[in-house]
Amino acid sequence: NIRKAMGYILAVHVPIAGLCLIPVLLRWPLILQPVHIVFLELIIDPTCSIVFEGEPEESDIMDRPPRDPSKPTFSSKLVLTSLLQGLGILIAVLIVFGLGFYVHGLTEPDARALAFTTLIFANVALILTNRSWTHSIIHTLRTPNKSVWWVIAGALSLLAVTLYVPV
Repeated sequence: NIRKAMGYILAVHVPIAGLCLIPVLLRWPLILQPVHIVFLELIIDPTCSIVFEGEPEESDIMDRPPRDPSKPTFSSKLVLTSLLQGLGILIAVLIVFGLGFYVHGLTEPDARALAFTTLIFANVALILTNRSWTHSIIHTLRTPNKSVWWVIAGALSLLAVTLYVPV
């Protein structure tokens, strides 16, 4: 489970880093403000420390040989998979922001809110995807882990409050 948490951490931070850097390089308006990053960390930290640690072991755990202690915990396959997941999310969020702001003429705050909402939903999908590497997402949805639903409900509730309750 610690490998799943580590993969998730890497995957989720790729779009965060990209969304902070790419708009500066392209001379776009900033997409992520510091408050957005704090919001994301309020999802990421409990996900790593509670959700992934609370996951039941994979069904084939006793059929596999133990990991060679001389090999790294963070394999190149895990790094590559995590980077590709993060890159996919980054590209999706950049497309959503670009289309909203430059094609559909949304205001900067509206385009930022749309991009941030996309990032939050992608983060939820990333959590659900990385819960198991041997079972489908449908199977993992049926696997009990109350903390997953608390984190997702908290994230989406806080997102709704952020978007719909005036300052």
